[in-house]
Amino acid sequence: MNPAIVFVLITVTLDAMGIGLIVPVMPDLIREVSGGDLARAALWGGVLSTVFAVMQFAFSPLLGNLSDRFGRRPVLLLSLVVMTADYLVMAVAGSLWLLLLGRIVGGITAATHATATAYIADISPPEKKSANFGLIGAGFGLGFVLGPLMGGLLAELGTRAPFYAAALLSGLNALFGWWVMRETVTDQTRRPFEWRRANPFGALAQMRRLPGLTPLVAVHFLYAVAIYVYPAVWAYFTQARYGWTPQTIGLSLGLYGIAMAVIQGVLIRPALRLLGERRTVVAGHLFAITVLGMIAAIANPTATLILTPLAALGAITTPALTGLMSHRVGRDAQGELQGVLASASALAMILSPMLMTSTFAAFTRADAPVYLPGAPFVLAMVLMTVSLMLFLRWRE
Repeated sequence: MNPAIVFVLITVTLDAMGIGLIVPVMPDLIREVSGGDLARAALWGGVLSTVFAVMQFAFSPLLGNLSDRFGRRPVLLLSLVVMTADYLVMAVAGSLWLLLLGRIVGGITAATHATATAYIADISPPEKKSANFGLIGAGFGLGFVLGPLMGGLLAELGTRAPFYAAALLSGLNALFGWWVMRETVTDQTRRPFEWRRANPFGALAQMRRLPGLTPLVAVHFLYAVAIYVYPAVWAYFTQARYGWTPQTIGLSLGLYGIAMAVIQGVLIRPALRLLGERRTVVAGHLFAITVLGMIAAIANPTATLILTPLAALGAITTPALTGLMSHRVGRDAQGELQGVLASASALAMILSPMLMTSTFAAFTRADAPVYLPGAPFVLAMVLMTVSLMLFLRWRE
């Protein structure tokens, strides 16, 4: 394989690891620097996750446009260098405000998906572009699995160990990229930078050009807000209810990521053949609603660990729903549709952490009217039910 492609794959994997890597240690780390209880730690964890997602959402089109003007190489390499420094700062951070600053910078440096994809397009012959774009998706999937697994295992060495490891990986990848990456933007292809092209809300403004699909985009958004309950509160929920260690939390999230990759990459095909797109969307919602309710109610940690990979079965919803919408727009509007869905997903990632961690804190703090660590999963079940009802009301 082209070494430059290997470098890009490592880069997007590290971007995806940026969220999951610190999830297993966040409850302990936040309490370590703030001295508060688990409910307060969850609130701050939601703030840190939301800030990271906001920065990715806001800066992804900006970095992509900067790479069109100044080149892919400087944008990717500089992002990795800053990412390395950011992880080192977070490794020694002694206050919540320094952690917050670290997440702000980390979200910006992890917003390189558009640049990485553009570089792959630059160096790939036409007949290999689709396959190489698939590698980008595989890199992100691998990062979402490796992040929590690595964070959980390294937590045995202390709450700061995952940050040092991430800094080392980012630094080594920057050196590797410096060695193998060649610039692909030339004077003939260089485009002037324009702020209007770097607007992160531009894709959502295109919804009016996709008549009849607004309800399905709303279904996609509500489903995403609900399903993000897992990365948002899983570490806090399992520690409050079962006393799980960071290692067990990382293992369970890794199992969830692996199951989701298998379901979306393998099981979705027979599901679509057997049920068709519309009934697959319904089945995915029903399964997700059932599992969310069971996780909220079950008090047995072994049963919950078994349910963790099974919860990913609801992931058949997303590709089926995307396919349903894709078939209903022309070939010249496919990019617009994917842009709208990507923006909706990004906004869901911004909203969900704050919504879910606030719910968790409200039902686990010392003066809570009812102690219910599973309350975020009840909320997610309600949102998923609304999503299903909205989908069932939709007609061609």
